[in-house]
Amino acid sequence: MTHVTTSTRPISEKEIDRSWHLVDAKGQTLGRIIPEITQKLQGKHKTSYVPYLDMGDNVVVINAAHVAVTGKKEDNKTYKYYSGYPGGLKEVSYKHMKQHKPEEIIRHAVSGMLPKNKHKDSRLARLFIYPDENNKQSKHFS
Repeated sequence: MTHVTTSTRPISEKEIDRSWHLVDAKGQTLGRIIPEITQKLQGKHKTSYVPYLDMGDNVVVINAAHVAVTGKKEDNKTYKYYSGYPGGLKEVSYKHMKQHKPEEIIRHAVSGMLPKNKHKDSRLARLFIYPDENNKQSKHFS
């Protein structure tokens, strides 16, 4: 039986190497790219993954305005927000969200798939979403 690790020393925060991943959402289905993004944000694709550390990488999603959904979701899907005040329940349709804030569609889906623990906010902070091909992180991919 072979062992994957050569030592049993735990990894520290300083030893975590964060790389950059570029995901092009143009023409891809929302439900197919979200698991790929969450896996990279959590660091589950690394051989040194441990669940108690935030080992994930940075993910840049481009062309968020061109992501596709299947079935009748384009007509029927709604996003609900509650302000906490009486009468503060807001509903926004998928079509309206795609026209005005297409990056929030992906952010909402990724947030729903990430584990609800102390690492969720820092993982979402490493997710950069752009509605078109222009992005500020292009220097990491050249």
